[in-house]
Amino acid sequence: MDRSEAIERHRGALMSFARLTGAGGETSRVVERDGVVASLAPAVPHASIVNSVGYRDAEALQATLDELAAAYDEAGVRAWTVWVPEDDREAAALLEAAGHKLDATPTAMVADLANLPEPDGDLDWDASAEPAVVAEINDRAYEAPAGMFAAAITRFNEIDGLRLYQARVADEPACVLATYDNRDDCEIYLVATRAEQRGQGLARRLLHRALQEANERGMAISNLQATKLGYPVYARLGYEPICALEMWERRK
Repeated sequence: MDRSEAIERHRGALMSFARLTGAGGETSRVVERDGVVASLAPAVPHASIVNSVGYRDAEALQATLDELAAAYDEAGVRAWTVWVPEDDREAAALLEAAGHKLDATPTAMVADLANLPEPDGDLDWDASAEPAVVAEINDRAYEAPAGMFAAAITRFNEIDGLRLYQARVADEPACVLATYDNRDDCEIYLVATRAEQRGQGLARRLLHRALQEANERGMAISNLQATKLGYPVYARLGYEPICALEMWERRK
């Protein structure tokens, strides 16, 4: 897969993420137009990560940007973000002119699942984590306000194709992640480990098992967005960088 194709596949994953978070909360919803998907989560109005926009190209984004701003305002959302691949300077300029600011630059990564080795080491794990557990560990890991993720992913165990994994230490959940089957792409979200359990390779080993199951289901690739902390974990599992992702946030 060349760079341009990989970026296009990742754009699809970002729109998929917006659909998931738009369906995940009790009061959340999805706004979808030609080439643009946005999630609105009014229960967490200051959390732009779950009030986010994925888009096909700058032209599609420009055609809907004013409508999106109005929809977020009407919903009472105070912060929302647009995911922009680093090469798309037209979209970045458009967003900057509309009052968005560059907030973060995670890395888009992709892995080929064809030659995935067998997972190493013992691990107490399953794919039946409760949304509340996934939310609580993510809130703590990313120092988010208590309950932020809980309000956004309440319905994650009701979405077809979405699986919530957990690894336990001393019978207590210590590491979590979510996978979503989007055509032949196993998308990875919400990877988090309790601070006191870091350094044991839990995230790497849990993700390895999730990817093995995805491969057995017929998934060919896996896309994710990596923070600086997560990047080396994913690289060890064969994920390769595609591009930087710019998160252009609009906050009141």
